[in-house]
Amino acid sequence: MARVLHISEFTKGGIETHLNEVLSYQSGRHDIYLMASEQNSRPDTLQISGERLQLYPYKRKPAYFIKAIKAIQRKVNELQPDIVHVHGTFAGVFLRTLFFFKSRRPVVIYNAHGWAFLMDTKPWKQRAFAFVEKVLAVRTDYIINISQHEYDRAMHYGLPAKKSGVVYNGVSDTLPSSGAPFATESDKINLLYVGRFDRQKGFDLLLEVFNEHKFENVQLYLVGDTVLEEVSYVFPENTVKIGWVDNSEIDRYMRACDAVIIPSRWEGFGIVAIEALRNMKPVIASNRGALPEIIRHGLNGYIFDFEKKQELADIIKQLDKPTLAAMGQAGLAIFQEKFHSSQMNSQIERLYEEALQKRSDSYSAAIKKYV
Repeated sequence: MARVLHISEFTKGGIETHLNEVLSYQSGRHDIYLMASEQNSRPDTLQISGERLQLYPYKRKPAYFIKAIKAIQRKVNELQPDIVHVHGTFAGVFLRTLFFFKSRRPVVIYNAHGWAFLMDTKPWKQRAFAFVEKVLAVRTDYIINISQHEYDRAMHYGLPAKKSGVVYNGVSDTLPSSGAPFATESDKINLLYVGRFDRQKGFDLLLEVFNEHKFENVQLYLVGDTVLEEVSYVFPENTVKIGWVDNSEIDRYMRACDAVIIPSRWEGFGIVAIEALRNMKPVIASNRGALPEIIRHGLNGYIFDFEKKQELADIIKQLDKPTLAAMGQAGLAIFQEKFHSSQMNSQIERLYEEALQKRSDSYSAAIKKYV
């Protein structure tokens, strides 16, 4: 048993799903704690007891960064963890900056959950983000990439191969639940979007396509909202805004619909996609990030070129319920084979064991056999 401190910038969204899967698995195996910011974190839905959770004051502004680093330092000094498992770019910067000039530190496991240098931004910014990650990798024991795409791009930008590997995100089986949260029209194709209403998730493109094409036989349900900034959108008539939904309820919303749509501009992984597969729902996804590793075009969903929005419109126009139902069956088999949480948690556990066993040695190239 190890003392493990998990650190995240915030938890709302897909990161909460990931954290809850990991925390639930580790609760009986390790002495676990979690730090996250007060902003956009929901303590009542995190799978950890209140005395093991610390929320620190935070906004994504420079004035708060030093405060966050100091709060992390106090917690590390208090707990003296064996392992710090850090989630997300900002939390990764805070934690590893704290350790950068210290010769003695805990094992650091780092998962960016989507590399900053893969964002849709200017090339010089991508190179700058990659440079920061390479520097901070010096104070990192293992780097978890959440897709093969992420790993390949990390190698392209020069991150250390001997510390890097791939661990796909995973989710557990669905639990029995009550009926559908809303009534759907049987003569319409009912699509579901789940996620932040922001540019990364391609939410603007989705609404643009639905505003340009009326899709009279389609109803679009929108689960989520803005997170870090308020943006004004024009919502078409055939959309229904639902707001944020507790992750324990998301299966009910997926089961009520015919398919899930993920139009991301960039996506480190896409937990919503594997949640859809476990609910036997096909996914309509962009060709960005790891999504083509999860969705096989024509088998368990459809892939469209993000740069060609007409492809998305054409896919939506030709949807039919029997085909979507058959794709859902194929998707469940793919989920059970590759994206169940038991596989993810077993890989993370072996990384912990490897890190603790090799703590005083040079970094082991054996990471490749684990991830």
